[in-house]
Order: sequence, then structure tokens, then C-alpha cells
Amino acid sequence: MTPVPIAVIGGYLLGSAPVAVLVGRAHGFDPRDAGDRNPGFWNVLELRGRKAAAPVFAGDLLKGTAAGLLGLALSGGETGPLGTVTGASVAPVYAAVAAAMAGHSWPVFAGWRGGRSILAFAGGFAVLCPPAFGLGLVVLAGGTLAWRSFARGARLAVFALPVLQLAFAPAAHVAATGALMSLIGLRFGQAALANRRAVHRRAVHRRA
Repeated sequence: MTPVPIAVIGGYLLGSAPVAVLVGRAHGFDPRDAGDRNPGFWNVLELRGRKAAAPVFAGDLLKGTAAGLLGLALSGGETGPLGTVTGASVAPVYAAVAAAMAGHSWPVFAGWRGGRSILAFAGGFAVLCPPAFGLGLVVLAGGTLAWRSFARGARLAVFALPVLQLAFAPAAHVAATGALMSLIGLRFGQAALANRRAVHRRAVHRRA
């Protein structure tokens, strides 16, 4: 089990790279203090457009991929015929991706104020199950064209990934993917709670 703690440390540090914050500073703002205050792709996209958001999209995605590849390398690179992680590589790769998501959500290099780790998850999933990730891209394209909305297409694709994974990996792996996705749900829940508290404070301030 030696590769697991190393994968966790490396994955966390990779995930902590504050891509959105660095891009935001280059454009004269801090995404943690503007828009919906989420230091991620969507907030930068809404605040500064596609040109500024593109490196955030690529960087956050690659954080998860790099973490997954680190876990794979540390564990001997055991994969199945289609590249799906198997054997001794399963635990280190999942651990590395989970740590990268945690690093993105609570980054040591950015005051523990991070994003919701959706792209870090997607990038890591590309290592965990490449064929399901490829089908997810097809779902993304189809949903985007059908709804004429990249956001809706992306949500559909992310939620489809565990279902698509069932065709290529055992149910235990799919359950582990669901556990990774629960972190995304936790971050959205925290954001909603923080927003409610902010609204309450503003209401109290106005009454005062």
C-alpha cells in the first residue's frame, strides 16, 4: 500500500495549483471575490469570457489527469485491454484523483478557498476509465447540440460517466466513482449554505 500515501500527497499538491486564481490575477481580478466567488472555469467564463476561461478549463482538467497518471505510475500501471485501471493500480489512482479533487476544493496554495472540483474529477476519470470518458465526450457534444447549451451538456455528461463506466469496469469501481462525485455534491452544498448565510447577513444588516 506504499503507493497510496505518496499518491495522496502528490495528488493533493497537484490539485492545489490555483489555476483560476492565477488566470484571474493576470486579468486584474480575483475570482474568489467576484461573481459567484467560485475559483473555477464557470465563474471566470462569466466574468471574462472564453479567452480567459480556456486556460482554467485546461488547467483544472489536467490537474485531475496528472494526479491519476501519478497514481498509475506509482502502482506499476496496471490497466485492462481498453486502458481501464485494474489490479494494484485501482486504489492508488482513485486515491490520487480524490486527493486532487480535495486539493482543488481546499487548496493549500490559495488560502484553502477552492472550487467545486468538477473538472479535476473529469480529468482524473479519463485515467480511471478512458473508454467511458470518450463516450462521455460524445454525450457532452450531443447534449450541447441538443440544448444549445454547453453547461447543460456538461452536466449530462458528468452524471452519465458512472453509468457509462458500468460497461467497462466492475460495480465496485463504479461505486468508487460515485464516492468521488459525492465530493462535488458536498462542495455545492457548502456553496449553497454559504450563499444562504450571506443573504441572511445582508438582510439583518438592512434591518439594522
